[in-house]
Amino acid sequence: MIIATNVNKQFGKLKALDNVSARCNKGECIALIGPNGSGKTTLIKCILGMVVCDSGFITFNDKNILHDWTYRSQIGYMPQIGRYPDNMTIGQVLSMMKDIRKQNKGLDEELIESFGLQQMFDKRMRTLSGGTRQKVSACLAFMFNPDVLILDEPTAGLDPVSTETLKEKINSEKQKGKLIMITSHILSELDELVTQVIFMQDGKICFHQPIETLKEQTGEQKLSKAIARVMGKQQL
Repeated sequence: MIIATNVNKQFGKLKALDNVSARCNKGECIALIGPNGSGKTTLIKCILGMVVCDSGFITFNDKNILHDWTYRSQIGYMPQIGRYPDNMTIGQVLSMMKDIRKQNKGLDEELIESFGLQQMFDKRMRTLSGGTRQKVSACLAFMFNPDVLILDEPTAGLDPVSTETLKEKINSEKQKGKLIMITSHILSELDELVTQVIFMQDGKICFHQPIETLKEQTGEQKLSKAIARVMGKQQL
């Protein structure tokens, strides 16, 4: 569904992506992980068309994204930190996005109900806690029933109950055959969700494999311990 082929991106002297190639298919939930500065965010922005790669290319459903920007309507993106007009209410932000997308049919508003946001529609964005802003971002990512979901630190700031609610929603969408990509530093929250792991470091993909294969190779059942064992071996 999404294929990156020999993608390179440099910002000044910093090589953010170094000959990155990856294939992400429908029905997969992929953990995109790595230390800060490893290139995860740059890769996501390239997939979203927010950053243009210097060389190489990315295809979405076999079409080069440079020549077909309409593919982005099929992606739901949840940023790590959502930026919204301070004076608008939650209800106004949701309505504005519906107007921009010109889509009022086939909407997925399950998270709005699960998070209880209807009772908060009149609250202005500037008054919201970080966790509530995160809930708004999650609702917007899922609302338009996209084929692909890219979630950047989706549980950051969420309370335990809301975290479980979001994880259940992610699993539900995965079972529908959607492609989901998640970045997170809280690896314990990915154990129940992901089917594939992409680990990046210094702008390169160190490995990309099914989580079950990773666990078998390392003898570890926890993703965090499995990755620590792999990276420890590579440094020897």
